[in-house]
Parts: sequence; C-alpha cells; structure tokens
Amino acid sequence: MSEPPADPTTEANDRPLAGSRVVVTRERPGTLGALLAERGATVVHVPLIEVTDPDDGGSELEDALSDLQAVDWVLVTSAPGAERAAAALGDRSGDVALGCVGTATAARWQELSGRPADLVPERQLAASLATAFVDAHRDAPGQRVVVAQADRAGTDLVVGLRSAGHHVTAITAYRTVTRRPSPAEFDLLEDADAVLFASGSAVAGWFEALGDDARSALPPIVVAIGPSTAETADDYDLKIRTIAADHSVPGLVAALESVWRQVD
Repeated sequence: MSEPPADPTTEANDRPLAGSRVVVTRERPGTLGALLAERGATVVHVPLIEVTDPDDGGSELEDALSDLQAVDWVLVTSAPGAERAAAALGDRSGDVALGCVGTATAARWQELSGRPADLVPERQLAASLATAFVDAHRDAPGQRVVVAQADRAGTDLVVGLRSAGHHVTAITAYRTVTRRPSPAEFDLLEDADAVLFASGSAVAGWFEALGDDARSALPPIVVAIGPSTAETADDYDLKIRTIAADHSVPGLVAALESVWRQVD
C-alpha cells in the first residue's frame, strides 16, 4: 500500500525556509549554517574572513595562563578563542573557570577540554556575557579575568567587566583576515535570496572583501542580529530588511523566517 501524500502544511512548518538560498560569510558555517539547513534553506557558504594566529604566535595568551593561581576566569567569545584557550591550558583546563559567548563556542570548548563551560549567556553576544558575569559576581568584585578574543573584537565585554570592578587582561588570541571571494563564489552570490550578518565586523568584512562589488552582490534580504550590527550597516549606508528581536543565532534565523514567509 502506498503511503499517503505528505501534508504540505506540516512540511512548511518543519522547513519554513524551503526554497531559500542564504549566504553565510563566517569562516565556518557552524550553528548558523546547521539551523538554516534544518529549516530547509540552501546554505551558500562564502567565507569572507580567515582566522590566523596573532602576531606573537600566541605567546601572550600562554604567558597569561602560565600561572593559574593568578587567574579566576577565562572568557572566550568564539570557537577560535576557545581553541586557543584550550591549547594554552592543556591538561589544566579544569583548574580555571571558563565562560563562553554562545552555545557553539561552548560546545567547541567542551569538545577540546572534556568539560562544560561554567557560564554561557542566553543571548549569544559579548555584552550578554558581560552582563551575566557581572550579575553572577555582584558579591565578589575583583575577579581576575583573562579575555581571549579577536584582534577586531568590540569593547563591550572588557569595558563591562572593568566598569564593575573586575581585573581584566584582554589578549588578542587570534586575528581575522579579510579574504576576497573566488569567481565561483561570486557566482553563488548572484542567486542568493538573503544574507545574515551576526556582527558589525561581518558587515565591515562584506565591504572590505567585495570592494566595488559590495552593493551589487548584496541579496535582496539583509538581516542583522541586533542593533549594534544594524548601526554598523547604517555607517555603510546599507539598508537592513529586519533586525532579530532575540539577539542570538536562533533569533537571527527566526527573523529571516518571518521575512521569508512574507516573500513566499
């Protein structure tokens, strides 16, 4: 007996982005790419940055973590930061508390260190990690914190912690280098329906990497993860179609779904 036809309503609910082609510009598609694919989107991965070691080869981070008696917390803002912190700590990862921006970063940390992160904010933003950390230590100011971040990192995390009385050592753990898409990748951009920007640096990277082609290569739908990313877009006179109400990767995908339903 043949199976009954699939209910199109159920399929639409399960795959609300079916038929869409969505650009992801991160070095790795990661959680964002996985969520898009689960919802039926075709992920067009055109990385516009490459992650490389810092100019010092990582020696500053190694030095900062050489004596864990002088460190209470290590905070990382991305998977590359987690990778470099885990490498610098080695088998001592259990001797210091660790906080991560985002579940994907926390998952990468656990994969490398064998233990979960101690603090992960609900919203996957550096400012949210700062808020969560400050809230958790209102009765214990003066925490000694090492922040392992990118060379282009914003100031929200470090400034937020220092203003609350914590002692912060901010270290460039890796660099992000702009890369220009190949001709084949440019062709992929031509057929894309949307691009998602999860940070202001991603917006800046788009214009740096694509140069004179930056505007013509933009898909019709541009979605920002939050107000600060939208502000950077405004600096480039880039019109954002919508801003995620929930400033997280799932919120970014949900914002696209809302717009895509209107288009569809």
